[in-house]
Amino acid sequence: MPARVKIMCWLLGLMALVLATVVVVVWRLLLVEVDDRVNRALEQETNEFSTYAETHSGTARSVTEAHLKLQYPDEFELHLAVLPDGVVVQRADHTHPLDHDRSVVNAIVAAPRSWGVAATAAGPFRWAKVHATAGGTDVWFVTGYFEDGVTGPVDSTVRVLVVVSLIGLLIAALIAWLVAGVILAPVRAVRQAAEQITEDDLTRRITVSGRDDVAALASQFNAMLDRLEQAFREQREFLDDASHELRTPITIVRGHLELLGDDPFERAEVVRLCTDELDRMARLVEDLLLLAKAQRPDFLRPVPVSLPELTSDIDAKLRALGDRRWVLDSIAEGEAVLDPQRITQAVVQLASNALRYTSAGAEIRFGSAVDGVVSFWVADSGSGVRDSSRLFSRATGLGLPIVKAIAEAHNGRVRVASVPGEGATFTVEVPR
Repeated sequence: MPARVKIMCWLLGLMALVLATVVVVVWRLLLVEVDDRVNRALEQETNEFSTYAETHSGTARSVTEAHLKLQYPDEFELHLAVLPDGVVVQRADHTHPLDHDRSVVNAIVAAPRSWGVAATAAGPFRWAKVHATAGGTDVWFVTGYFEDGVTGPVDSTVRVLVVVSLIGLLIAALIAWLVAGVILAPVRAVRQAAEQITEDDLTRRITVSGRDDVAALASQFNAMLDRLEQAFREQREFLDDASHELRTPITIVRGHLELLGDDPFERAEVVRLCTDELDRMARLVEDLLLLAKAQRPDFLRPVPVSLPELTSDIDAKLRALGDRRWVLDSIAEGEAVLDPQRITQAVVQLASNALRYTSAGAEIRFGSAVDGVVSFWVADSGSGVRDSSRLFSRATGLGLPIVKAIAEAHNGRVRVASVPGEGATFTVEVPR
């Protein structure tokens, strides 16, 4: 069952329950009110006849007829007096002539109680009676109401309530259908977008309007698509980089193995070359995995670090990289929250890059400082950088992209300053 239909059914069910409760409660209250009014009227009529019979003289018939002339019966009310010589009755014109049904009258007179309900051709008749003496003669005065007529207005009112409730339910069904459609429109958009999304096209997004829960759902869905698109893009980049970087060493190894002869010296040289290429492949794979992990939350493990101690450790590691004149420019003071291993890895990568573009004995400077941000730099005296626009792209190798990934993981950046022919300075800046 569609969600739209479920919402409409739940709303209609709740409204039907409430309206049914209202109709039943109103019906019972009206019946109680009618019963109370009828009972009070019956008690009043019997008391009035008793009082009149006691205070007036004359024959039983004359006293009874005189009393009845003073009464104005309701539409479904009937008064009758049972005398030894007959019955005197007073009723509205269209009220059932109960005096013609002597069996019912006799049953009422003979009843042991002073009130009750008798079955008649016109339906239940609620009666009350009183015994009085007028002119020395016993008189039974009976008054009552035909219940079907008295409760008729109640039934009419209930029927009107039922009809109005049904009309209200129909209107509520239409409104619930329209409102549910408006509320679920973003959900339908999410479903349709999910149906159209493939791994080749993750660019579709949902238009978000409003600030309700459904709009929040659409926003979260768009955010999920952003993450999926980023993940697929990184996966494709990883595969492209892997195929590009590994193609060359594989080709070299295969070429040497295909031309391998029987000469032991040649075999040893080929084994050495293949081992070097395999080591390079292993390093390439490690670098590629490092770049792939750079976007993961657990890529960094930041801890409070003493900057002088970290700078001294990095300087000691740099001096073991190669035969260069290593110069420690400055040492930052204080502490910072960062990942010391990743920062060391980035600086060592910059130093290795400087080592590659300088000759033996050349000067390479290293230092750290704190000025709003924590900076680590490596400056060489090589040929410098002529075009820095594609310097950190993977087309130039994986070293500098790794440095950039580490800096950005710290919410920092990498800057390069260079004058062609006078060397270059690479600086990693991270928030303190």
